[in-house]
Amino acid sequence: MEKVGFEELDILLVTGDCYVDHPSFGIAIIGRLISSLGYRVGIVAQPDWTTPESLTAMGRPRLGVGVASGNMDSMINLYTAARRLRRDDAFSEDGVPGRRPPHALGVYAQLARRAFPGVTVFLGGIEASLRRIAHYDYWQDKIRPTVLADSKADLLTYGMGERPTVEIMERLAAGRDLAGIRGTARLLGKKEAEAFLPDPERYVEIPSYEEHLASKDALMTSTKMLEAEMNPYRGRGLLQRYGDRLLVVEPPPLPLSPQELDRVHELPYVRKPHPKYTKRIPAFETISSSIQVVRGCPGGCAFCGLVAHQGHCVMSRSPESIHREAVALASSPEFKGTISDVGGAAGNIYGSSNDPERCAKCRRASCLFPAPCPGYKCDGKALVEVLRDLRRIPGVKHVQINSGIRLEIALRQPELLKEIICHHVSGHLKVAPEHLDPEVLRLMRKGSAEEFYDFLDRFEVMSRECGKEQYVIPLFISNFPGCTAKAMKVVEDFLNRHHWSLQQVQDYIPLPMTMGAAMYYCGKDPQGNPIAVNRGLAERRPQIQVLKQVRTWRPGGKGAAPGGKRRDQGFHGRPGGGNGGKKTRGS
Repeated sequence: MEKVGFEELDILLVTGDCYVDHPSFGIAIIGRLISSLGYRVGIVAQPDWTTPESLTAMGRPRLGVGVASGNMDSMINLYTAARRLRRDDAFSEDGVPGRRPPHALGVYAQLARRAFPGVTVFLGGIEASLRRIAHYDYWQDKIRPTVLADSKADLLTYGMGERPTVEIMERLAAGRDLAGIRGTARLLGKKEAEAFLPDPERYVEIPSYEEHLASKDALMTSTKMLEAEMNPYRGRGLLQRYGDRLLVVEPPPLPLSPQELDRVHELPYVRKPHPKYTKRIPAFETISSSIQVVRGCPGGCAFCGLVAHQGHCVMSRSPESIHREAVALASSPEFKGTISDVGGAAGNIYGSSNDPERCAKCRRASCLFPAPCPGYKCDGKALVEVLRDLRRIPGVKHVQINSGIRLEIALRQPELLKEIICHHVSGHLKVAPEHLDPEVLRLMRKGSAEEFYDFLDRFEVMSRECGKEQYVIPLFISNFPGCTAKAMKVVEDFLNRHHWSLQQVQDYIPLPMTMGAAMYYCGKDPQGNPIAVNRGLAERRPQIQVLKQVRTWRPGGKGAAPGGKRRDQGFHGRPGGGNGGKKTRGS
């Protein structure tokens, strides 16, 4: 602070991750954005949550404290699907776990209250997005209130946060109140709640916290109402009562334009971890040579929390901005010649778009399920041009797609699919059929198993045409609500038939504020029909073992490479192969 001439901070940001100054880390984006507006910003990463003094090294901030738990919900970061502590933390130095508390958002906010009495505290990040209303917490197995109730914070921002954060800073600097900002939520006291007169065109009331405690069905009702209002072109705000208090969730913020997204990604990031760290940070190693080119996801899968944070609307950077980042990356002394990923939520959604006029009339939870929306355009041609441009940059030897690709979209992108298979597979390509039973796929809001089989055929044919031996790494989920032993046997039979042992598996975790969590908690599908739910580890273990078991190979037979050699990782066409590994895919 002395070096740059700061006598005091305007804003202090707190995060549960190590500080990495890179646009893949949310706190870095918000910090750089606020700084670019002329505010003096300080950041405390992974503070000691047992003492307020861990936040006071840079003094009391003039305007407020912004709090995030990190790039993951803290409970997912800390605990497995079996509710056991994880053995590592990709967002901590050397992967050491235990550097953040459970429900970190609330803990850090209360720590800020103790360190700086009377200061404005606002919340942000994915944990804020997933816990902005009453929600089911899988790890505690109970309904929890909005995180605003426990944290005592003044305001919550949900979504990626750039638009509301800029307006929050402007209002704090001008001494104005923080009411009515899109993409934010406030918990009003009794007097404020009595005086609040909601516009029915702008707000809809969802079941109260007390109703959630009294009836499991209230969670399903509120989840369906929430999903109907997520569309930024049509969505209304939400009201939820807590006794004599009132939670006011403002309508979703509008998506960023390509120019605005370019600006966010081209702020002056150092693109390295803070120099105080002397050991590796695994999450940074994963993305250090990657380029994030797109935000949002059209899928709306029932198990995924991404839409609750980034939204349905796909936002793509301009080709020029991507080119500039690639040139800068290629000129870095640490660059080894390979751009490890060009993607986002999926590797093949860049350049796709939604029709705003059609969206203005839509309340669908997914742009792709049960059938693709006619207003969703995804021919893939824009990404083909971006990939070809990146391959021509001096110093770039390889450009890979490691985000994984969406099957139902890939089948509508023949030119892009061939481009990826021939030039951008690092030997293994991730896809996520998630399951093969039709009823479970319906509950997941995923495409049909036939799409997966069709994709495998195309992958094998195109790989052969390109003269490459490559593999598909598929991702399956066990124990999703509605997945019975009979349904799981569909997956098991497929794997056994092709002597295929999976490299990555995932046991289902009900993420807060998702439809999957509502189905898990209620034991019903969205239409109110009872479904089977495996709850304890004893009930869940059989399905986990289906995916983890190592299958025997027959040298020279079906599923073996020419000459009887074992294929090592993934799946090559329908016969396929695997390494029998037991790496668990995180949520």
